[in-house]
Amino acid sequence: MAGLRAVSSEDGWPDVPGDTALTIRIPEADAFVRAPFPAHITVLYPFLPAARITPEVHAELSALFADRDPFDLTFAEFRRYPGVLYLPPAPEDPVHALTKSLRERWPEAVPYRGVFGPEGLDPHLTLANDEGPGTYEAAYDALERELRPMLPVTARVGSVHLIVTDGRVWEDTAVYKLGRSPAQPAPLIPPARPVRPASPAQLLRAESTALSRRS
Repeated sequence: MAGLRAVSSEDGWPDVPGDTALTIRIPEADAFVRAPFPAHITVLYPFLPAARITPEVHAELSALFADRDPFDLTFAEFRRYPGVLYLPPAPEDPVHALTKSLRERWPEAVPYRGVFGPEGLDPHLTLANDEGPGTYEAAYDALERELRPMLPVTARVGSVHLIVTDGRVWEDTAVYKLGRSPAQPAPLIPPARPVRPASPAQLLRAESTALSRRS
């Protein structure tokens, strides 16, 4: 893997230029997020390299998601990994079902490159992940007190976004509607406003570091 720097347990792993991911946006929770990215749940990261996202793959993704009905998610409690504060969605099954369908069709797309085992992590919406081991408990206690009056949050999920990175920023590439006729192509999103320079790798940096220390 020429050109990739060595990665230690202390700094997670890098996003490779051309990495893609499938995510669910939760704009109703944007006001909760203190990390430098919009509120979202990862369905599958990484997905196929961007070079493999052909019109045929878009058509397959359109059909796969069209076969799933829209659903509601509720976020009503806080949970933590060491160094990370997040909201678990309820129910989790619809998100797991999307991931399972993608994995069955593209088994080479292993969640989080296998860092957290073959099944990856449970669905979660990260709120904050920038505190160190000596400060995160007190900081997240305070953040929970601030945000708790705003819970619960309910969101209607009707689409899944395909995003791609150049190794530095992530951009929307396409959006696939749930329950939509597969005869209708998923609209492609031209490169425009980049997502803020954070990544799924940064999102889970603290989890990876903490788990490696405990192993």
